[in-house]
Amino acid sequence: MFKSATVKLTTWYMAILITISLLFSVVIYSITSSEVGNRLGYFSGAPKFSFSVDNPTLFNNYRNIQIREARASLITSLAITNVCIWIAGGIGSYYLARRSLKPIEEAHEAQSRFTSDASHELRTPLASMKTEIEVALRDGSITKEEMRELLESNLEEVDKLSQLSHMLLQLSRLDHDNIPREKVNLQEVIERSVERFNKPHKRISIEPGKARSVLANPSSTEELLSILLDNALKYSPEDSTVNVKYITHKGFAGFEVINSGEGIPAKVLPHIFDRFYRVDSSRTSGEKRGYGLGLSLAKKIVELSRGELSVSSAPEGLTTFTVLLPIFSSDKAKNQQ
Repeated sequence: MFKSATVKLTTWYMAILITISLLFSVVIYSITSSEVGNRLGYFSGAPKFSFSVDNPTLFNNYRNIQIREARASLITSLAITNVCIWIAGGIGSYYLARRSLKPIEEAHEAQSRFTSDASHELRTPLASMKTEIEVALRDGSITKEEMRELLESNLEEVDKLSQLSHMLLQLSRLDHDNIPREKVNLQEVIERSVERFNKPHKRISIEPGKARSVLANPSSTEELLSILLDNALKYSPEDSTVNVKYITHKGFAGFEVINSGEGIPAKVLPHIFDRFYRVDSSRTSGEKRGYGLGLSLAKKIVELSRGELSVSSAPEGLTTFTVLLPIFSSDKAKNQQ
């Protein structure tokens, strides 16, 4: 579809270019041809051209020959020039057409891939629930305990669907909307999130440091931190500690979430923020299994906050997610408004 659109757009560009160049050539030819005729006609009356008076026929023939040669040379030059313009214009038109359609093509591909992946992720738990229910209905001797296990299994799948739909809605909202930014006390957000995660885990510690207020959205920043903390806890040993560290860098302030574990292979680091991307199915089974949307949502939140989110990881070493957000100041706040 986009190849056909590129060809059509290139054709339209070329049609416009050819029309303009032909009209320009006709005007140039008319003006130049007329000027040549007038100049040679002027020479016939000039005193120094005595042969024009003695033998006007000879001069007229000479003048006509010069006019024809000048016109032929002009036509040749214009033809060569137009061909060069058309060749260069064709290449330039194709490049401009591809450049104009590329963002649309990428958005279309991303939307198609997102729809396909979302459909697959929704189909899996629904199929699991349907199979379990059908088996239970066919089994006339099912016990109360077995029915309870079935309901608990279905409830687990419903929770997964709820989580998936929540993330999909969040991503959709962030894709077509903006988030209001205001002064956010980073220390309060981090301490509140860590306290909530530490109730069941007791594995997160905050390194001493100075936290700065940032220009961001309070609820989105808390959600961002929750995603990174949950990811760090999920992919680190149960007896290890996840560290949160305050950082400041060139007009930005933020935090690092550091955990130990298997690490992330270098070849997949550029893709971990892609939607529905999971590093390895063998590492994301059971409780670790996710939908590959959390880090995509985190990346989107940071981008809308005009900040930066990066990751570094060493095999069997430390994995560090770094978040930098603009430092809050009254001048910046006024400019944003």
